[in-house]
Amino acid sequence: MSQDPAQRPSLLHDLLMLAVQIASIALGVVVIFSFVFGVMRVTDPSMEPRFQDGDLVLFYRIGKQYDARDVVVFKRDGLLTSGRVVAQGGDTVNIDSQGLIVNGAHQQEQGIVDETTQVADGVTFPLTVPEGSVFLLGDNRDEAVDSRIVGCVPVEQTLGKVIA
Repeated sequence: MSQDPAQRPSLLHDLLMLAVQIASIALGVVVIFSFVFGVMRVTDPSMEPRFQDGDLVLFYRIGKQYDARDVVVFKRDGLLTSGRVVAQGGDTVNIDSQGLIVNGAHQQEQGIVDETTQVADGVTFPLTVPEGSVFLLGDNRDEAVDSRIVGCVPVEQTLGKVIA
């Protein structure tokens, strides 16, 4: 038995329904990447060799409870950049001839390029990280613009934790 042509959905109706579905999916993606995830293009050498110039970094915006060694995205001078959490609120950070010291213990760091040194005209050590802030260092210590220069970063000024 064939269906009456007047009762079959028209091609125009099918195309409109497809357009609505595509628009719904696009809106969902925009909402997810506006509120849950973010994407940053790497433009500085602070985290080399982990991130290279031009890499895309995906970060998670929800929940800003960071642990040591997490890589976070933050804004510096209007530009997005990233750094590795080495200390949190209440921790004491120092840098001596042997490298990074957190709460009196020298840190054994893997994947770090160059030695961890103080920066001329940077922050004064030892430094106690204020509550609600993090001390961030780039993996490429000679090229990084990090907390040795800009100071501690308030957690509310971070954008999220790098996940990929």
